[in-house]
Amino acid sequence: MTTAVTPDTYYGPSFASLLDQDPQIAELLVAELDRQRSGLQLIASENQTSPAVLAALGSTLSNKYAEGYPDARYYGGCAEVDKVEKLAIERAKQLFGADHANVQAHSGASANQAVYGAFASPGDTILAMSLDHGGHLTHGFKVSFSGKWFNAVHYGVHPDTEDIDYDQVEALAKEHRPKIILAGGSAIPRLIDFERFRAIADEVGAIFWVDAAHFIGLVAGKVIPSPVPHADVVSFTTHKVLRGPRGGAIVCKEEHAKKIDRAVFPMMQGGPLMHAVAGKAVNFAECATSAYQAYAQQVLDNSRALAGGLDSRGIRPITGGTDTHLSLHDLRGVGVTGVDAEARCDAAGIVLNKNAIPFDPEKPNVASGIRVGSPSVTTQGMGPEQMETVAELIHRAVTRTDGDPDHAVAREIRAEVGELLTSYPAYPEPQAG
Repeated sequence: MTTAVTPDTYYGPSFASLLDQDPQIAELLVAELDRQRSGLQLIASENQTSPAVLAALGSTLSNKYAEGYPDARYYGGCAEVDKVEKLAIERAKQLFGADHANVQAHSGASANQAVYGAFASPGDTILAMSLDHGGHLTHGFKVSFSGKWFNAVHYGVHPDTEDIDYDQVEALAKEHRPKIILAGGSAIPRLIDFERFRAIADEVGAIFWVDAAHFIGLVAGKVIPSPVPHADVVSFTTHKVLRGPRGGAIVCKEEHAKKIDRAVFPMMQGGPLMHAVAGKAVNFAECATSAYQAYAQQVLDNSRALAGGLDSRGIRPITGGTDTHLSLHDLRGVGVTGVDAEARCDAAGIVLNKNAIPFDPEKPNVASGIRVGSPSVTTQGMGPEQMETVAELIHRAVTRTDGDPDHAVAREIRAEVGELLTSYPAYPEPQAG
């Protein structure tokens, strides 16, 4: 056990009772805290939420069934949770400059399902980004409900720029006349031209929806343009750059408010998770501060520095760089697959994920790329100088740990990771006073 802090610092004072009642689960919670504190966490869709959010998640709000909406519940005893949800809604509206907010979605996929429910019927055509070019499972991929329920047409990136091919988007929209045009995805390193998408949607009479799950935190921090003024509806998760609890939310124009609310409940979900709604409220307040805006800028600066550091070592960034918290890298220049790179990094204490690149010759479960993100290490206080070190560690793990039966190189890198983390720990011991 490597944890230098007492577990109840982050798991709450009730941890002692858990340790007594169920030591197996208690030990696993401590083990997960150790894992997060003992490696470099570079998964672009992960972050380390605040102790205040964790406190809300572990609260007695978990006990309350609150089916419905504030002042219109199907159960009694909702006076206090109504106040919680109203706060979360108002904070979301203010943070994103939105007409309306729904904070009940259990996850990003749940939020997306509700958007489909609000604006489309089974068999309708949707236009979204291809998964293998950076989209998401819920954007019409065949194994997802979205691909089973709707006629999904997909656009991709231009082979020369590796960025969204807007001319293709326009041509496909005119050809297929989709009910919904969807922008966003899970591996898009560049800014999205929301104005161009809006113009295309208006031309064909489509709803313009942005799935901002990955980059909404940068929008909240005011370091990249917002989709809210341009889109009919914006869905997002609250646990990535935003640094809140795991969950989803939706903001939309006032004219769509009733459709969205009815699609979340009762169409797609039952009672909300009120402890998660409270965590979202706490997080939205955190994101309205100047400290969070500085954090968001640092996330962006670190992402660019990390992408540049890998690029200088022959691990090429797709599109040549990044405008967001993540970068996608082509490993073919160093002769390593994504699945091997992920495993080698993991052995060295570096957590990232294999990822398909546009026009990838490998199967998705092998992949030719890796995706790296800066949110977690930025939360830990690292800057561009440390990103240069991280890039060197990744390169060494990817290129020098193969064929090392004693794992000496991996152990050496893991030790250097540990040394770096002594200065930039995850969940450090709170300072007295």
